[in-house]
Amino acid sequence: MKPPPALLTRGLALVLALACAGIAPASGGGAGGGRWDVLQRSIGVSAMHMQLLHNDRVIIFDRTDFGPSNLSLPDGRCRRNPRERVLPVDCTAHSAEYDVASNTFRPLSVFTDTWCSSGTVAPDGTLVQTGGWNDGYRNVRAMRACDGGDDDDGGSCDWNETQDALAANRWYATNQVLPDGRAFIVGGRRQFNYEFFPKADASDASAIALPFLVQTRDPEENNLYPFVHLNIDGNLFIFAKNRAVLLDYRKNKIVRTYPELAGGDPRNYPSSGSSVLLPLKPSPTEAEVLVCGGAPAGSYNSTKEKTFFPALVTCGRIKITDASPAWVIERMPSPRVMGDMILLPNGAEVAIINGAMDGTAGWEAASTPAYAPVMYRPDHAPGDRFEEQSATDIARLYHSAAILLRDGRVLVGGSNPHIYYNFSNVRYPTELSLEAFSPEYLDSSNDALRPKITDPSPAGPAVSVKYGQSMTLQFEVPAVAPRRRPRGGGEGGGGALGLVSVTMVAPSFTTHSFAMNQRLLLLDVAGTTALHSTAGAGAGAYEASVAMPAKAVLAPPGYYMVFVVNGHIPSEGVWVHIE
Repeated sequence: MKPPPALLTRGLALVLALACAGIAPASGGGAGGGRWDVLQRSIGVSAMHMQLLHNDRVIIFDRTDFGPSNLSLPDGRCRRNPRERVLPVDCTAHSAEYDVASNTFRPLSVFTDTWCSSGTVAPDGTLVQTGGWNDGYRNVRAMRACDGGDDDDGGSCDWNETQDALAANRWYATNQVLPDGRAFIVGGRRQFNYEFFPKADASDASAIALPFLVQTRDPEENNLYPFVHLNIDGNLFIFAKNRAVLLDYRKNKIVRTYPELAGGDPRNYPSSGSSVLLPLKPSPTEAEVLVCGGAPAGSYNSTKEKTFFPALVTCGRIKITDASPAWVIERMPSPRVMGDMILLPNGAEVAIINGAMDGTAGWEAASTPAYAPVMYRPDHAPGDRFEEQSATDIARLYHSAAILLRDGRVLVGGSNPHIYYNFSNVRYPTELSLEAFSPEYLDSSNDALRPKITDPSPAGPAVSVKYGQSMTLQFEVPAVAPRRRPRGGGEGGGGALGLVSVTMVAPSFTTHSFAMNQRLLLLDVAGTTALHSTAGAGAGAYEASVAMPAKAVLAPPGYYMVFVVNGHIPSEGVWVHIE
C-alpha cells in the first residue's frame, strides 16, 4: 500500500530497508477486513464503562440500580446501601477487572450508583471516576492499577469511594484530563457548568457557569456528554448538540465560537454521535476534530412511539486551529448512532464501531444494529477515506463500549437496551460478553512486517520519561517479505523500502459513544541505527531515538502506550509514564 502523501512528508518518517507491504485481509473475517473473536461469553456485568490501566487490566462497570448482576461478590460479601432503589442488600458485583493477558476477570465492589458517569486517569495511573445517579451524583471513586487482587499489605485491591467530593451533580457529564493532571468535569443533566478535581481545597463547592450549555439545550437534551478535546494551545474544544466553542478554562472565557455543524442535527447524547481529536504531528501547529454520526432532531421522542428514524450518515471535520475554521462534510458508508470512535495505534486509521443504524440512545430506542465497523483513514483523499470491515454477529447497542488494547486489538463489550438486565423474550438481550476486534494489520499474513519492540520490554514496567526527553527504542522486524497488492486497489509491486514511525496513545475512558481523554501523538524520530549480530541483536534489528512531546499541553502527564509502526502495521506497545 502506498503511504498517503501527507504521511510521506512527516519529519518523523524513517526510510529503512524494511518491507512496505499493504495490509492483507484477515483470515476468517468474511467480507471486509479484520477479525472478531469472543473472549468471554459472560463476565457477569454489562460493560457500560471501560478503562484500560497501565497494568494491562481493564476496569469495567455498570450501574448499580437495576437489581442483581450475574457476577457474585466473593466470600459471601454483600453491598448494604439503604439508599439503593432496587436492592438495599446486594450480593452481586457491578464492576469487574479484566486481565487482558490471562483472559480472566474478577469482581469489584462499587458502593453508590455509577449510572452514566465519567472518568479520567490521574498522572499516577489511578482511575478517578466521577458522578453517577441518585446517591452517586457527587461521589468520586478511585481504582488503582494494582498487581493481582491484593495490595502490598495484603488488603483487597478494590474501589475506594469519597462521598460528596464534587460541587454539582454529575450525571451524563464529560471529563478531560488537563496539562496539570487535574480532571475538567463539565455538564451533566441540568448542569450548565464545570468544575475541577481534585480540589485545591476540600471545602471548595464551587461550580463555574458555562452559558454555552444553556444555549445548546433543547427539549430532548441533546447536549449531554459533550465532546471535549484538549487543543494544542491549552484551551478546551467543547462540542454540544451541533455547535462548538473554545474555552479558556483558566479565565472562564470563550475565546472562539465555531460555525454550526452543517445540517443542524444534534450529535450528542441522546442523539449520540461520536468524536475524536485526529492524530497530532510532532510539534503540531494544527489540530483537527472529527464528529461522526448521530440522530436527526426529534429522533428521541419518536422512539417512544416505536418510530425509529434513520441515523445520520454524515461526519464533520474541522481544523480547530485555523484562523477561519470551517466544517468539511463527509459521508460514511452507512448511517450510525451510538458508535464508538477509536484511534488505532498505526496513527493512520480511526475505527468506528458499535451502535445502530436507526433510533437513538435510550431504552428500547433502536431497532437495527450496526454490526460492521467502518475504518476512517484521515490521510487518504476525500472520497477514499471509509472502508467497511468484517461484521460481528453480536448487537452492541445502548450502553456498549470499546477501548484500544496494547496489543492493537479493540476490546468491545456491553449493550443493554433495557431498563433491567433482560435475557429472554427480547430481540436484543443484555450482553455480558467481551469481544476483540482485530484490525487488518493483525492478520497473520502480516507477521513478517510487524515490528517487535525488544527494549524496553513490552512485558516490563512502564518507562519513566520527561517532557522533551529522548527515548531509545530497540526493535526488530522479521525477514523482508514481498509487497502485496492492498485490499481495494492501490499500488503493489516490488521494493523493500518501508516507512517507520512511532506513535504514543493515551488510553481512553469510554462510555456512551465517547472515548474521553483519548489522544494519539506522532513522535519525532531523531535518528536510527541498524544493530549488528555482533552486538547481540538478530538480523533486522534497529535502534531509534524518539523525542517525547515538549510540553504537557500536548500530552498531559500520565501513562501512554508507545508503538513502532512499519508502514501501517504497529508493534505491540510499551507503557511509558511521562511527567
